[in-house]
Amino acid sequence: MLSDKLLEKLNEQITHEFFSAHYYLAMAAHFKKEDLDGFANFFIVQAEEERFHAMKFFEFINDQGNDAVITGFKDPKRNFESAEEIFALALEHEKLVSSLINDLMALAQEEKHYPSISFLQWFIDEQVEEEASMSKMLNQIRRIGEQGHGIIMLDRELAMRTFTPAAE
Repeated sequence: MLSDKLLEKLNEQITHEFFSAHYYLAMAAHFKKEDLDGFANFFIVQAEEERFHAMKFFEFINDQGNDAVITGFKDPKRNFESAEEIFALALEHEKLVSSLINDLMALAQEEKHYPSISFLQWFIDEQVEEEASMSKMLNQIRRIGEQGHGIIMLDRELAMRTFTPAAE
């Protein structure tokens, strides 16, 4: 069983993960409106990943003999000025999620709850990948700008991205 404090924080993380999915869908909607379907696809896939993460927390909590609690969250930002702004916000958001996961790990270690420590290590590793991905995209957009052939080529590349659930 999880302690009340650890259970509360794990349940909060479910909400953060579902919020992330909605945030990324709002970003996808912006790109759809701009006829950049590849960029939209990038964030739709990202939203699928975030829902997958939320469900991993959901299953873990239940597997520990506790109840997962699903709560609401605020509406995500939906008005954006540019692709650069969106990827900068996405990187900032991934850094926030990393800090939340790190805080969860610190609590699990403090409580010596080894199943949580083992479970959370996957998310620690995943967040390194998430931050690197957003940072790379932001840097590419800054290099090519948002007009011309470069953005169209990147849009076509991003259209190829698919969601593949991570192996356990």
